[in-house]
Amino acid sequence: MSGNNKMQDTKNINKWINRIEEEKIITKKDITEISTQFSNKQELNETSLGINNLELQEELFQIIQYFDKINIKEIDPIIVSNEKEKLLFKKGFDIIVDKTNDLIFRLLSKGIEWKLLEELVIDYFNNHNINLQEIYNWSSYNQNSANSIFLLGYFNNRGIETSVNTKKAFNLFIKASEKNHILAQYFAGNCYEFGNGTIKNEKLAFEYFEKSANKNFSHGQAEIGYFYENGLGITQNFKKAFYWYEKAANNGNIMAVYNLGRCYKNGMGVKRDCNRAFKLLKQSAEGGYLRGITMLGVCYEIGVGTKIDKQKAFELYQKSANLGELVAQYNLGIMYEFGKGITKDINKAIYWYGKCAEQGDQDAENRLVFLQHY
Repeated sequence: MSGNNKMQDTKNINKWINRIEEEKIITKKDITEISTQFSNKQELNETSLGINNLELQEELFQIIQYFDKINIKEIDPIIVSNEKEKLLFKKGFDIIVDKTNDLIFRLLSKGIEWKLLEELVIDYFNNHNINLQEIYNWSSYNQNSANSIFLLGYFNNRGIETSVNTKKAFNLFIKASEKNHILAQYFAGNCYEFGNGTIKNEKLAFEYFEKSANKNFSHGQAEIGYFYENGLGITQNFKKAFYWYEKAANNGNIMAVYNLGRCYKNGMGVKRDCNRAFKLLKQSAEGGYLRGITMLGVCYEIGVGTKIDKQKAFELYQKSANLGELVAQYNLGIMYEFGKGITKDINKAIYWYGKCAEQGDQDAENRLVFLQHY
């Protein structure tokens, strides 16, 4: 292997293990398309969601049916007069809160990155004439159920119909966690992991992720794998990382499928198997997972479990880079700078390094500075 190839392979390996929280499964455009499909009651597009699961699609349609039956904008809580109306009013909001929790749970279980969830939730409510402020107010004044407590925490955590208040969100997640709310346990772990609304504590983050993971929540299982892989709050253990990634992948989490592919590619916690790695990474890419698309490109570029195909690698990088994946953007810069499988084009190299640098990648910034003064 040439020096340049070794340098590139090392670059790819380093970037593969970038923080899971930076990953994006769906884009703003995808969310808009999904919301439009919801409102027209058309079949969900599997590619845009990164989900190939009929059961999830059916569940989302059930949620739509519930929402369509409840026109809460016609009901003013201030003028609800009799007990029957009050009961119907309460039942309507309770259904929305419960089904919203279920929606978040199922989407996260499939590996959709949680930072994008609020956009899906907002668009979803808007397309069904549900007033988010009313949902926020209802959750504020009805803190008896764990689902209402969690949803209020979620709104405060993401700044939906209120200013971002991570401390309040954290306290609500802890409160709901005490009622064994699985999503709340996961989000509490996330707060501890990054110090959002509380003091950063990776050990406690691990404990809360573990609570959700032990209840078979696949996104919690994937987080446990990540913590074991990187020795966060726990002694580093690649075999246990592999175990949890595999468990989450078997539960249908596309992000975990990607991480499992990395394990086989690098021999991390399991015997190195490039053929198995290629199949898993291809599966994650076909599921719409951006990092999976990029990694599949790497497989074609350097020949991991498949024949080297620079053109195929370029096409996959281009697809992922256009959707904002920074590793793909960097790798496109490399291909254009050195003419690897394509015609050398310094201007295009500068363009893609620039896109990557905008996301805070220091290596891309260094290449950009070098080329601009070349």
